Amino acid sequence: MKKYNWGIIGLGDIAHQFATVFLQEQSVLYGAASRTLAKAQAFAEKYQIQHTYGSYEEMLADPAIDVVYVAVPNQFHKAHILQALQAGKHVLCEKAITLDLAELEEVAAVAQEKGLILQEAMTIFNMPLFKELRGIADSGKLGKLKMIQAPFGSYKEPDPNNRFFNPELAGGALLDIGTYAVSFARSFMTTAPKVIASDVLPFETGVDEQSVTILRNEQNEMAAVTLTFQAKMPKVGIAAFENAYITVADYPRADKAEIIYNDGTKEFIEVGNTQEALNYELAAMIASIEGAPNHSLQLTKDVITVLDQMQKTWNE
Repeated sequence: MKKYNWGIIGLGDIAHQFATVFLQEQSVLYGAASRTLAKAQAFAEKYQIQHTYGSYEEMLADPAIDVVYVAVPNQFHKAHILQALQAGKHVLCEKAITLDLAELEEVAAVAQEKGLILQEAMTIFNMPLFKELRGIADSGKLGKLKMIQAPFGSYKEPDPNNRFFNPELAGGALLDIGTYAVSFARSFMTTAPKVIASDVLPFETGVDEQSVTILRNEQNEMAAVTLTFQAKMPKVGIAAFENAYITVADYPRADKAEIIYNDGTKEFIEVGNTQEALNYELAAMIASIEGAPNHSLQLTKDVITVLDQMQKTWNE
């Protein structure tokens, strides 16, 4: 059984989460890279990683690295994805994978040309619960999908200089939490939706602070996506079908759901483990490298397309 050596680019909060839970039979956390060697060494010591690099280029030049996890801020994703692909490495990139669809199509074309796997680290597309719910929906017993509600509210201190509100750091609710909400909607919808209407309230720096968006696809399945950076909202997603509705609490890494049928009966679904969310992404990545079919990149493209349409609507 081949073991795959992983290297991390970017050693912020999400990289610490990734390293803390990293546990895969076929994967080894082989190296950590930072722009300063001391930071890479401190990270490596904390997580017992054997190899450190004082630059991203140094790590990418190491032939022992098979897969790169890109965990830098959003605005740097495209550049580092391209660097890793050009170095012959498979890439798992944090959400949102790119700033727009044009960037995604560019990096996806390079991955295809080089025969490499590129995926976004989107928990919703990898959590076992959503695969189970998709199977239940596909069985037809819930009837046709009619409506989805995907709220996500998170209070951020209104500091124009932090990454959440800084346009130079690709700030705004859309690329941070909006990608989860749209991914939740897409995970249930039969085909990719389009933006029917969207309104935004910008922060003083110009980035989106809160928004409300209506999506609809060719099957007339609709979704309401509500986002805010200035108020907490429960992350409870709802998918309403003709015969029942599904509720998923804390949907970004959910392992439980409830189905409430029209006659009042309830069915509880529990699959997977929230604590293993990042490991499910790892497992899906390795499976794809080894040839298993995986449609997550197409789902990611559908989501990024919606995010693009939302921003274009706001700028009209």
